[in-house]
Formats: sequence, C-alpha cells, structure tokens
Amino acid sequence: MENTKAVDDAIKSRHAVRGFLSKPVPQKVIKEILDVARFAPSNSNTQPWRVYVVAGERRKALGNAIVAAHQAQPGSHTAQYRHFPEPLHGDFLARQNNFAADYYGTLGIDRTDLAARHAQLGRNFIFFGAPTGLIFTIDRDLEKGSWLDYGMFLQSIMIAARSRGIDSCPQISFAKYHLVIRDHLPIAKHEVVVCGMSLGYADPSVKVNDLRMARESLEAFASFFGYENETPLVCNPVSEKIHEQA
Repeated sequence: MENTKAVDDAIKSRHAVRGFLSKPVPQKVIKEILDVARFAPSNSNTQPWRVYVVAGERRKALGNAIVAAHQAQPGSHTAQYRHFPEPLHGDFLARQNNFAADYYGTLGIDRTDLAARHAQLGRNFIFFGAPTGLIFTIDRDLEKGSWLDYGMFLQSIMIAARSRGIDSCPQISFAKYHLVIRDHLPIAKHEVVVCGMSLGYADPSVKVNDLRMARESLEAFASFFGYENETPLVCNPVSEKIHEQA
C-alpha cells in the first residue's frame, strides 16, 4: 500500500509548472529519470522516442533564438503535424476555453489582450526559467500508434521526475519552431519535433504555479460492463451531432 500511495501521489501531484528556480538539476538525476522512463511500453518494443537535453549556455542560446523568432516572425512558423482539428468542437473546445480563462486569469491577462498573451507565450521558449530543457523527436515515417506510445514515455518522465521532487511542464509550443531548433541541435531530417519540456524546481513565489486544472469525474468518461451495476457512458449529444455532420 505504501508503494501504491507513492505512485498515486506522484501522478496526482504532477501539474504543469510555469515558473522555476535557477537551482540546477544534476545531470546524474536527469539520466536517472530518463533511465526509468525508457521502460515505458511501446508496440512491439519499437521505442519511438529520441530526446535532446539542453542546459547551461546551450539552453540559453536555444531559448533566445526561439524567442527572437517568436517576436520577429509571429505566425510564420508551423509545426510538422496538427495537434487539434480545426475547428476544435464540443467538450474539447469548452475545456480549452476554460483552461485559457483560468490560465490568463491567474496571470492577470485579459484574453483580448493579444500582445500580453503573445509575450506570455514567449516565456515557453526560455523554458520558463527552468535549468533543464528537453526536446523530443520521432521518426517522420511512424504512425499514430507510435505517437500514442510516445505519450506514455512523456508521462513516465514527468512521474519519475515528480517522485524525485522535480517539476515539469510539457510544451507543444516548441513544435512549430523546429527549424530554429535544428540550427542548435543535431536533429536529423527524418525526425519530427514532437514537443519540448521544462524540468526543474518550482518557484513557490510564482502565482501561476498554484493553478490546478479541473478534471472530469470518473463517471464522465468511463463505462463498466459485466458488473452487478453497469454504468454505460452517456454520450454528449452536442459532440454526437458534430460527428454525424462530419
């Protein structure tokens, strides 16, 4: 039971941290975290992940270059894949809107203040001040199943880090600046930049680090069959209507 609680606590207490102390994470500890995460499952043991870890002056140089591109060429960089459909719809859109309201509200930024939102987005690219940054890539020929495997690898990193008192923030925003990233890291042509991640120790003085995102209840997403009391999932009629029209 003690081990169960430790694992549960690491999963439940993990959240996206967007303000870090300058305290470095020793390379030895980073290696320990990745050495644990490599045991994440993947179909037929294909292990589709590759990680580039940056710290010190290399991290600063990479972050500054992306910030410069973000400021000088807004909208001119695109990721090599689509994360969401366009437009996002139904409950997914509602949750995204709720996230934005909570996130920018905590920062004191009006959602209509595009300049302030753009500036806040730029903080992603300096890894929110974290001492360690990670860039993740995948072979461009792999399909959706391998991307599912990749998610389990990323989660494993964050849980292994959390169990050591180290915080993280997974960041899809890095994906669209893959051309800039390639100028600083030896990423092969056949690799697609999946995302980045900030890793370090949370700064308790940063208010946004207190933000916790709401999660749907178990009953909202899980159905149980073959039990004494079956609880079929009730489909969202709005989402169903959208899918019928698609």
